[in-house]
Amino acid sequence: MSRRRENPLDNWVPKTELGKLVLDGQVSSIYEIFEEGYKIKEVEIIDALVPDLKDDVININLVQKQTDAGETSRFTALVAVGNENGLIGVGLGKAQRVRNAIEKGIRLAKLNLYPIRRGCGSWECDCGEGHTLPFKVTGKAGSVIVTLLPGPQGLGLVAGDTAKQVLRLAGVKDCWSDTRGKTTTTNSFAFATFEALKETMAVMTPSDWV
Repeated sequence: MSRRRENPLDNWVPKTELGKLVLDGQVSSIYEIFEEGYKIKEVEIIDALVPDLKDDVININLVQKQTDAGETSRFTALVAVGNENGLIGVGLGKAQRVRNAIEKGIRLAKLNLYPIRRGCGSWECDCGEGHTLPFKVTGKAGSVIVTLLPGPQGLGLVAGDTAKQVLRLAGVKDCWSDTRGKTTTTNSFAFATFEALKETMAVMTPSDWV
């Protein structure tokens, strides 16, 4: 279930030049960072610029491995973060404890945060609002290929549960989907959906030229 998290920055001492700029207030928008192509290496940057970010634990797995010293176990936590308004990230955390795996997953998802473009690209709808995608996009992860198509307003999310979690956090309300490959592999399904959403920024639209 999605929930809001507080991220106190009182004790933050930036280790990167970008972090210092954010803490000093010289960079005040996450979109400035995306436009300049900076690599975000400190999760506190995300916490400072996107305080309304939500996270959702998509899947938790117990992984057991046989070694010379005996059997070892660790958990993997697949987490998605988003502001339900055009920002989405997915991360996979690994640790010997569930809580630590989730925390790592959240951290990695924040560092993977990416903007997406929304629009009204469905031929069945001409509302002009950003409730769906501007055009068809496809993403791949592992053996899973996810294709997302714009849907008319009121359609909802016609997709698997894993894709729905990612799409909702990204702020997509209406969408058709077509999935190929081993969709029971939740991690690949989530990352393929994430990669498809990222493709909305790979093509220029008329609005980008205005």
